[in-house]
Amino acid sequence: MLAFLPGKRKQSSSGWISFNAPCCVHNGNTPDRRGRGGIKLSDPGWSYHCFNCGYTASFILGRNIGFKARRLLEWIGVPENDINQINLESMRHRSMEGMIEDRQRVWNSLAPIEFAETDLPNFVDFVTPAQAEHWAYLRNRHVPEDYPVMVSATNTTRPGVVVPFTYNNQVVGSTIRFLDDRNPRYINDMPRGYVFGIDLQQAGWQHVIVTEGIFDALCISGLAVMHNEISDDQARLIRSLGRNVVVVPDQDAAGVALIDRAVELGWSVSVPNWPEGVKDINDAVKLWGKLTTLLTIMQSSESSRIKIELRKKQLVKRLRA
Repeated sequence: MLAFLPGKRKQSSSGWISFNAPCCVHNGNTPDRRGRGGIKLSDPGWSYHCFNCGYTASFILGRNIGFKARRLLEWIGVPENDINQINLESMRHRSMEGMIEDRQRVWNSLAPIEFAETDLPNFVDFVTPAQAEHWAYLRNRHVPEDYPVMVSATNTTRPGVVVPFTYNNQVVGSTIRFLDDRNPRYINDMPRGYVFGIDLQQAGWQHVIVTEGIFDALCISGLAVMHNEISDDQARLIRSLGRNVVVVPDQDAAGVALIDRAVELGWSVSVPNWPEGVKDINDAVKLWGKLTTLLTIMQSSESSRIKIELRKKQLVKRLRA
């Protein structure tokens, strides 16, 4: 649109671009020679006001171009085909953004999110350096030392740790992670719609990182959905934080499904170009530490559906190699 504005124009510090208003001669006034027309761009649209004849118009991406906005575009010389193309692209934007907004309104109208308090499974004591095997395992997984993890007493033949699931600082579930690599590695007691790590979030944070595994979340203070899917209930809980969501899938075949779900929800996706052998956040933290891992995640974050699809194809190609 700016390309069609009169050449003689100036921009104020508040963002208004002033030029000779094209609307005056069409509204029974003399041609403007004093730069009384003004347009201000915004995200996602623009507003116009003439301080001579009083004509106003506006446009917001995701809506049809209104009668007054269309007339203004015609008066400044925008071809009809270009106007129709703008309108078409706006409706395409609405088709995706509108669905996301409609779903958000439905979720917001639902009852408050609550989980029932529950008891932890049998445990011996909190993990301390005295429990050398359990302590070493947690330090290797970069679990913060102040997070309360217990020594499991559920299966005496297989040493394990109990990680509590909390919500609003109440225990609502847990997982037992056995220290060996035999299956099953985990025994989960998780309420429907629960997302681990909500209580790890702090006021003022602008972003939240969503991953699959509990140790991925613990080592970077993120969220874990505990599998490669995100249910509607989990999505609602994550959205309730009101932050920019960045989904980081495991770099394996199962992680591809999480990318598709993130795109469906309108969230950003990060697939960092980690070296071979680093398939998830916890692996990356073991190699580089928390800060560097977070930097690689945020630098690789994409919100464009096209760019996310490209990163997914690159991941699939790398997995097949």
